[in-house]
Amino acid sequence: MDVIRRLEELQLIVVTGKGGVGKSVVTAALGRLLATRGRKVLLLEVDPRENLHQLLNTPPSGGDIVKASPGLFLQHIEPRELIDDLVRERLKVKLLVNRVLASPVHRHFTEGAPGLKETAVFGRALRLVEGHGPPALRRPDAVILDAPATGHGVSWMAAPQLVADVVRSGPIGHMAGLISAFLGDRRRVGVVVVTTAEEMPVEESRELIGALRERLDRQPEAVIANALYPPFDDDVASDDETTALWRDRRAINVAQLERLDEVWAGPRAEVPLLPIDPGPALVGAVSRTLADQLRSA
Repeated sequence: MDVIRRLEELQLIVVTGKGGVGKSVVTAALGRLLATRGRKVLLLEVDPRENLHQLLNTPPSGGDIVKASPGLFLQHIEPRELIDDLVRERLKVKLLVNRVLASPVHRHFTEGAPGLKETAVFGRALRLVEGHGPPALRRPDAVILDAPATGHGVSWMAAPQLVADVVRSGPIGHMAGLISAFLGDRRRVGVVVVTTAEEMPVEESRELIGALRERLDRQPEAVIANALYPPFDDDVASDDETTALWRDRRAINVAQLERLDEVWAGPRAEVPLLPIDPGPALVGAVSRTLADQLRSA
């Protein structure tokens, strides 16, 4: 199947990769790509730095859903606030809600319980695609999560099952079970891995692909190698410093892509290093590259 068509069928796409590889740019570019193909897409961000609004030239989300372009929206979410929202939804009585939220027990539980914040984030995505979103975006066709860096990617996706195994009753246990089943449904949820063709990012991507197989019994929908130096022309004189740098960095890229090939024979897109400042122009250029690369991957 065409990779783009596959991505169009998914309700949740989890984009993960080592910090600094351009994960947020790829998240925004994938969102723009699907939106231009008629999908209504929400980009979810949990990083406190809020990068997506800068890439799409919108006001900061601050927790609200912000429209970036036709069919494309973004929202920054705070996991702790999602848990508090669950308390408000379940208890309803304002006096009880205030007491629980002010309770040290509640605060210690929500801060320390393994997997609870991650579960809350995926729970928000599930509620949105099932039509329980706010009036600004009642039901997106797809949610794309700009997930934490590679080292936490698999742990995030495994978290709801961990919570479901530990908390077997009550609203949290019930919610975790539903979310775990959602994440396990390959017809609805997919993972995209972003890397650069450098030693450490490729090593982490190799480990991530292996962990996805071993722990979650799933494969990425695609691996995106970002910011590649262009192929080096051997006919170009390489005695000046700039050309030598180009030759050396491209050689590193080629060697690291070969290491990636050792563990991943599936769809891969290669995005060149682009001389464009972060912003809508960069997102648009990467989106067009992904459209070409993933169609033929």
